[in-house]
Amino acid sequence: MNENINFESRIPYYIQLMDILKEKIQLGNWAAGDQIPGEQELCELYGVSRTVVRQALRELELEGVINRRKGKGTFISQPKINEGLAQKLTGFYQDMVERGLKPVTKVLHQNVTPSNEKVARFLNINPGEKVIDILRLRFINEEPIQLVTTYIPFEICPALATVDLTNRSLYEYLETECGVFIAKGRRYLEAVLANESEAELLDIERGSPLMMLDSISFSESGQPIEYYHALHRGDRSKFEVELLRSRESAVKTAELGQNVSEMQQT
Repeated sequence: MNENINFESRIPYYIQLMDILKEKIQLGNWAAGDQIPGEQELCELYGVSRTVVRQALRELELEGVINRRKGKGTFISQPKINEGLAQKLTGFYQDMVERGLKPVTKVLHQNVTPSNEKVARFLNINPGEKVIDILRLRFINEEPIQLVTTYIPFEICPALATVDLTNRSLYEYLETECGVFIAKGRRYLEAVLANESEAELLDIERGSPLMMLDSISFSESGQPIEYYHALHRGDRSKFEVELLRSRESAVKTAELGQNVSEMQQT
């Protein structure tokens, strides 16, 4: 194992430091959740400047190898949680249970409020109509993973306004207690940065990467049932998408290629 920076090498010092730290993890010197030395100690250990150390740590954080917690230090990241929410019409609770994990939910608020223009547009209702507004913080192994805000038209299931969703699937409740089945949905995935309040709730640094998942869910009749805005920690989440290619599309692609080839020859 190479534990020293080669100052004669053309390889940038910060990349060498990254490789040294990664090798320590691979060899089991550090395990997930372990705290690594601070910036000053790393400077002294490897004889490099604080600028080199900070760049190495910044790159490792972007790769998801480490995570830095404000006022606590730098830690080896846990393996990312694989989520199928981008391809399957399931809720977070059900998806985690199916993967053998035990999700815990903390309900931050659960109110009946007038819908604003954005929410009303997604739910195909008039602005000002009542919606059930639920803000939940989701945990896996006592670690905050997801912050999600859900809006459901009040008239669809009034009882939802007071039900305890601490450790219960929202979709399961809608189906069994309200007779509402989520049949299809449209989801949008985007990378964003955590603001101050989001960072505090998710126990990450302000400006840390988040995966934003916006979703509109519909009943079998096509009525919008739910709009939710979910923020997943970028250092702890990854989304799984299964892609299928039909024989029909393959034939069409081959025909298109043949037609293009014929046009080029004429």
